[in-house]
Amino acid sequence: MPDEWSIEGIVRATFPLLVGLTLVELGSGLVLDTGKEVLTTYPSLLTLVPVTIGMAGNLGSVLASRLSTAFHLGTLDFAADDDELAGNALATVALAVTLFPAVGVGAWAVQFALGGLVLPLGTVVLVAAASGVALAVLAVAVATAATYAAYQFGLDPDDVVIPVVTNVCDVLGVVVLLLAVRAFV
Repeated sequence: MPDEWSIEGIVRATFPLLVGLTLVELGSGLVLDTGKEVLTTYPSLLTLVPVTIGMAGNLGSVLASRLSTAFHLGTLDFAADDDELAGNALATVALAVTLFPAVGVGAWAVQFALGGLVLPLGTVVLVAAASGVALAVLAVAVATAATYAAYQFGLDPDDVVIPVVTNVCDVLGVVVLLLAVRAFV
């Protein structure tokens, strides 16, 4: 077994990365704090925060996993006309287009059932859909760049890409959601 496949090799490759990503995650909380007033005023938007962050990370992780597998199989060449890359990217965006509006409806329905100040259904769905599609595009870019960087640095993408994608998508999820809230509310 090569040294990089040992526990020590994996820890050596990922520990500095994980320390850096921990600092990146702090940024997510700081950004979220800037939108505290509007999010607490409209709880349906507050409901979108964990779901949006989680789904963005999940979409990015699934894509990163598929790209890592394609890389190991030798079917990924990072070219602009690569069908494997384009197909996976398109599937990621298509998932976001279908899932995020449903999340918006769910967030609105929960708040409607609980009562209180409720935004119109269309507004909540628009915020969820817009942030979801933007996050899917960003997740594609981050997953592709992280997989390519792992390849360039001679790292195993299975060890480093998913932590990078999920952490970066967490921060981007908060930023994009708050931008969508500011744009549509």
